[in-house]
Amino acid sequence: MNEQIQLLNERVTQLEQELARLQSQVNGGSSSPWWDRVAGRFENDSTYDEIVRLGREYREAQRPEDE
Repeated sequence: MNEQIQLLNERVTQLEQELARLQSQVNGGSSSPWWDRVAGRFENDSTYDEIVRLGREYREAQRPEDE
């Protein structure tokens, strides 16, 4: 039984290491959340501002008249 526990411990350690590696890849090697890395990317971008305006216009057009 002791051998089985040791084997399971080794497997869990390997899985934890692999999980950490995969998380690092997903995060681009960064520990900060993705939204911190992209925040402000579209600052002073007229094309993005137009996208936002058109999206708002579309959403407002989808609302019922009585709102």
